[in-house]
Amino acid sequence: MVGSIEERPAPEAFLEEARTEARGRGSPGRLKIFLGASPGVGKTYAMIEEARTRQRAGVDVVVALVETHGRAETAALLGSLEQMPRRPVAYRGQWLSELDLDALLARHPQLALIDELAHSNAPGSRHPKRWQDVLEVLEAGIDVTTTLNIQHIESLNDIVARITGVRVHETVPDQVLQRADDIELIDLPPEELIKRLKEGKVYVSQQIGQALENFFGKGNLTALRELALRTAASRVDAEMLAYMQANAVKGPWPTEERLLVCINEAPVAKSLVRAGKRMAERARIPWIVVTVLTPRHETLPAGARAATMEALRLAETLGAETVTLHAESDAAAEILRYARSRNASRLVIGRPRAGGGFWWKIAGLLREPVADRLLDAARDFEVTVVTAQAKPAAQAWHAGLDLRPAWRGYAAALAAIAAATLLAWPIGAWEAVPGGAISAIYLTAVLVVGARHGLGASLVATLLGSAAYNFFYTAPYYTLAMSHPEDVVSILVFLVGAVFTGTLAGRLKAQVESMRATQRRTETLYDFARKIASANNTDDVLWAAAFHIAATLDCRSLILMPNAEGGLDQVQGHPSIEELDARAEGAARWAFERNAPAGAGTATLPTSDWLFVPLATGDRPLGVIGVRFADPGRSLDPETRRLLLAVEDQVAVVVERARLAEELADARVSAEGERLRAALLNSVSHDLRTPLVTVIGAVSALAEDDGELAAADRRDLATTALDEARRLDRYVQNLLGMTRLGHGALRLRRAPVELREIVGRVRADLARTLAGHRVAVTIPRDMPMLDVDPVLIGQALTNVVENAAKYAPLGSTITIAAAASGGQARIEVSDEGPGIPEGERERVFDLFHRAAQGDARPAGTGLGLAIVRGLVEAHGGTASAEAGPNGRGAAIVLTLPLAAPSLSEEP
Repeated sequence: MVGSIEERPAPEAFLEEARTEARGRGSPGRLKIFLGASPGVGKTYAMIEEARTRQRAGVDVVVALVETHGRAETAALLGSLEQMPRRPVAYRGQWLSELDLDALLARHPQLALIDELAHSNAPGSRHPKRWQDVLEVLEAGIDVTTTLNIQHIESLNDIVARITGVRVHETVPDQVLQRADDIELIDLPPEELIKRLKEGKVYVSQQIGQALENFFGKGNLTALRELALRTAASRVDAEMLAYMQANAVKGPWPTEERLLVCINEAPVAKSLVRAGKRMAERARIPWIVVTVLTPRHETLPAGARAATMEALRLAETLGAETVTLHAESDAAAEILRYARSRNASRLVIGRPRAGGGFWWKIAGLLREPVADRLLDAARDFEVTVVTAQAKPAAQAWHAGLDLRPAWRGYAAALAAIAAATLLAWPIGAWEAVPGGAISAIYLTAVLVVGARHGLGASLVATLLGSAAYNFFYTAPYYTLAMSHPEDVVSILVFLVGAVFTGTLAGRLKAQVESMRATQRRTETLYDFARKIASANNTDDVLWAAAFHIAATLDCRSLILMPNAEGGLDQVQGHPSIEELDARAEGAARWAFERNAPAGAGTATLPTSDWLFVPLATGDRPLGVIGVRFADPGRSLDPETRRLLLAVEDQVAVVVERARLAEELADARVSAEGERLRAALLNSVSHDLRTPLVTVIGAVSALAEDDGELAAADRRDLATTALDEARRLDRYVQNLLGMTRLGHGALRLRRAPVELREIVGRVRADLARTLAGHRVAVTIPRDMPMLDVDPVLIGQALTNVVENAAKYAPLGSTITIAAAASGGQARIEVSDEGPGIPEGERERVFDLFHRAAQGDARPAGTGLGLAIVRGLVEAHGGTASAEAGPNGRGAAIVLTLPLAAPSLSEEP
């Protein structure tokens, strides 16, 4: 059988357990910290003892770095453990020894001992702090045990400075402690620690006297010991809460005390907060201030709601954790459920309001039954009741009611009772109709008024209806007097029924309005999420955010982003961008720089008309969002603040995502540019330099000839120089062609030209290159002429044939075949080489790309075929790579347009 909601584990506990299991299965290692109140308590000794025990259990343990500080017993323990050499670092004329991080990562043991977590590394190290080294080691999948003193925890730095008078500069962020899987407290009484210090077991003898006078006073050690114990207790308390939530344990457990202050819109709210602050300080326990919102709160006056907001703000200022809960009706049950989930042991509530009478309580119209129910149901809590200053008796009876509805409600009540009276008039004339039928008509009127205008209007309708019923339909008629006891009973029954009916109708109206408001907010959040998901850039996201905030919260909105000079510019606003005064600009700047809300409704520059919240992901502010309400009190509304922060989180994530996408695109462009630059430099150094060297060598030999060279040798040198110069010219032409293609500056000089003429010129230019191959040309005699630029297509065909000769083995055949079909010429250049892998056939036309397989000779730079495709496509043709005939070798296929037949040609 499925348990109740209270008996189920908390979802957050499942998420934390999943993260822990993922860490256990994945690469990150486990971190254990030996925590002490001061040096000398035995942290390092305990760490080494545990390492020896784990080594005996078969764990691969390495001492990456342990400081013995000259303690003989500590050094003796290290004898059986493997110790890694330290990394020497030169600093200001002396040599320092630091953790050799790279050697540790290469060694990759199961467990590494790294002493003194808060240590600052020598300048020039990979990380400035040792705790950063430890995090990298953990990410590599290596478990780490380390040591830490309480004075090195970042959040306790100021407290330790006040206690000891010494400001510690080497600190560890609290997040590192939260990352730790285990924290073990090593404790030692101050008397024993001072004794160890005097015996020289903590510092060398020259430092003992100074240490006793300054840091190691008994008072200092006692205070530090208390801090260490409290830190360890907080850790244990967090683990205990996680266990309770994961196992659905019904609290509270009698462990660490936690104070829960329960407030509502009553005037006693601020007194409750101040009393809770005093109690928490005296007991030195954490405290939480909680309020519960029900549908009834929608009908409360604005002043009552503002009182709750001010009390919550006061609690935040005094350092409490504030929580707003939601409940359909039973606020007391929701408070107790939350108190048990947080393991709160003490509750602070306001004194239940006296008075009101039996009938008011029966009708459920008093606001304070929550306190009564808490007193009855909180039997496993310690409950403290705080009494507020007494209110005047005249106000006590209606303190829990909102009897100030809009004038339309009063008018509607009067009109409904008048209509009911007119409707009942002819019915009442029939003697056969019982009196209950008349009262039912009035009850219907009360129900309609309550459903449409709320509780206050229904009560007014109840009073008017009872008076009208008495005046018109009970004897003596047309007076408010009653002569028969049954009439008195009838009026009382009607009055009670009307009260119940009106109350239920009013509550139903409040619940419906609350559900509608929740639905509207959900729909607007969904619509906003859909809009920002489809936004193409940051500006679209910010505009959608400004519009959504203004429409949802019924306010004016602004979004400010930092400019190049470090100032804040208004980038979006709805309904328009505003002129901000000095207070608003100061609040916006403070919110951006401090990453905290400022302006209206906050403790920082509260006189500003604008409330600014930082637009941030993590600790990185991206900008600020500003809102201005027509009613300044709405800045304190916790629901409004929560909705604003929800939108802010979504906007920040999307803006950060857009920025990361832009940065990634810029990085890709930069990397591509760097790759092209490197390829071009490599190309210039190879394909330009090689023919130049050959030309220079041949020409130098000819220039230095004193007649000793034979005529045939001189001709060979001249031919070689000419061939290499032509090769160089082709490469320069490729570079120029690539530039013209990239800038769209290529101009075609089309003319009808014979393909045989182009092929002949190509063979002549590549005569030396093709000397080791057989060239077979298969072009039909009736092949129509091409409509191309003969120079550019000649360059393209030269690149294709040269590419085939480069990869085909010597003595093999290179085939140039052509055919005409459908106004296009298909030109195929095939070889008998190793071919091009199918996955590479499209990529070989990319700039600077070379096929990874099949090319036994990696000459060239990948420009040739890229130029071929560019030149062919400029003519309206295509270039593609295919398998050679019979699946052997490779074939480059070009399609080019044919020239239109002239009118003089025969059909």
